[in-house]
Amino acid sequence: MPDGVKLEEDLQAALPEIALALSRAGVSGVQKAVRIRRGEAETVMAAVVDCTVDLAADQKGVHMSRFPELFEEAIDLVVDKEALLVEVLAEHIASRIVERQGALRAEVSIRAHWPIRRRTPVTRLATQEMVTLCGIAAASEAGTRRAVGVEATGINACPCAQGLVRNRASERLLDAGFEADDVERILELVPIATHNQRGRQTLFVGSEQDLDAVTLVEIAERSMSAPIYDLLKRPDELFVVEHAHLQPRFVEDSVRHALRDTLAMLPELKDGDFLLSRQVNVETIHTHDVVAERWGTVGELRGELETGTPSPRQTTLAGWLSSDQSS
Repeated sequence: MPDGVKLEEDLQAALPEIALALSRAGVSGVQKAVRIRRGEAETVMAAVVDCTVDLAADQKGVHMSRFPELFEEAIDLVVDKEALLVEVLAEHIASRIVERQGALRAEVSIRAHWPIRRRTPVTRLATQEMVTLCGIAAASEAGTRRAVGVEATGINACPCAQGLVRNRASERLLDAGFEADDVERILELVPIATHNQRGRQTLFVGSEQDLDAVTLVEIAERSMSAPIYDLLKRPDELFVVEHAHLQPRFVEDSVRHALRDTLAMLPELKDGDFLLSRQVNVETIHTHDVVAERWGTVGELRGELETGTPSPRQTTLAGWLSSDQSS
């Protein structure tokens, strides 16, 4: 061992070679089993935890090995006594990280696979669907902020291709001798073909209120042309396909529907609360995928919907988590 080097020396607290603060430093992909409550139900879930802190310019590093230890302490402290909402658990861990690491700010993200039991739309067969439950929180000496999110899968039927198919079908029917009024009636009765996209809706709500994630899943799935199921009998399959083609939506439509419906179904949200909707559609006739996103405070989004005037500001999730609780 070289002279002057001691095992108890705290290298992380030493001065760095380059005096430059870091926006975040920490660990990601830590796997834990946690007991989460949603409504009246409690479920043990396999969760992935990410945690970062800010790093001052005069601090060489953070104590990376202490993060998993602090996760264990926080989970043991609160989960063994009472199952928590995933966003509340993230908030507890973030607060404990600030306290124990001496950080000015900590941010924690928890993602867990959450089983939802429901029935197929026609045959009413019991089925279990998996959605992703997300909790994110930021803590500092000024206070904490938290958000809950869900990721749900559905199907989107492309309106553009459907319009092209409809126009071609109309031409063929007219050429075959059908009257124009009959053609319109036929096209209204028969679902029009188009290409389908598997969609993934991510919906986040930032609020101090305890929100029911089942409601968020319903909103997320309803933002798309139709929900999808692991288990489908033929009558259910027919329902999903017809329903999707009777309600074609662009990726942008899904984002707008999710945000509008969230505001309508959760009128108790305050103007200072936060919303984010992100829709990704996996293309079937292109090699690329398509994405749309919108974020902002509830006040910004409500004002825009009520007046039709674009909000001069669109608050990001990072900005909302970092802002003062009193703002």
